[in-house]
Amino acid sequence: MDVLLQITIGFIIIGFVVLASMKKGMESKLAIIKADMEGEPSSTKKAKSIIWWIWSTTAWGIVSMFLAVWCFHNYFG
Repeated sequence: MDVLLQITIGFIIIGFVVLASMKKGMESKLAIIKADMEGEPSSTKKAKSIIWWIWSTTAWGIVSMFLAVWCFHNYFG
């Protein structure tokens, strides 16, 4: 197998595993934030971690799409 294909498959699989393992924790943080409407500093910190999780998930998705397109371009182009 080509190294590019291995990197692409590994990146996507590891990303899915990390995303799935962190999902439950982010859901519980979101539930705490929804329940706590007073704007305490702890809820602000939890909100920032959720925002960072969303950004990193988006970046992972974009990089995964780029790698998949690059892989297809190398094999079928």
